Amino acid sequence: MSDAVSALNGQRASGLVDLADAGPMGMITLRGDLGLLGGALGSVLGLSAPELRRVVSGEKGQVLWMSPDELLVVLPYAEAPGVAAALEAALAGQFATVAVVSDARALIRVSGAQARDVLAKLMPIDFADFAVGELRRSRLAQVAAAVWRDSADEWSVVCFRSVAGYAFEALATVAQPGGEVGLYH
Repeated sequence: MSDAVSALNGQRASGLVDLADAGPMGMITLRGDLGLLGGALGSVLGLSAPELRRVVSGEKGQVLWMSPDELLVVLPYAEAPGVAAALEAALAGQFATVAVVSDARALIRVSGAQARDVLAKLMPIDFADFAVGELRRSRLAQVAAAVWRDSADEWSVVCFRSVAGYAFEALATVAQPGGEVGLYH
């Protein structure tokens, strides 16, 4: 891993919502049978594999369901290499992969009462019944992204680092005052 450098250099924006670069985050992709991966996560982080389109959160980080055979672990940047090594050891001899992708991803925090309206302008997702701890992989304008709900008014968006500036600016643009939609109250 390189030195911890944020893809967005600490950018922030305010409007209908507050947008913030989450800064350097540790991210580990796990591929394999989710039952097997869940056992390794339990022994290393005390977390289980999430159910379909869900997020499991704990003191040491979050585990995101990304596909039927893929999980993403989000934790402090400096901890990613050690946790990845421990996961590799826990999965030794099993058909699974562990990859640190911290430097390839960016995390944007979206907060405020109008977050669902702002996200819905760019993502083809029905946010009406989107529960806390729920996750979707989709598009954010023209780029691949995943979004999950951390609390009533706090959301997280993860995308590739190479398009993080575009994703942030797209969110900042549709969050400008005067663009209120009022669909989700």
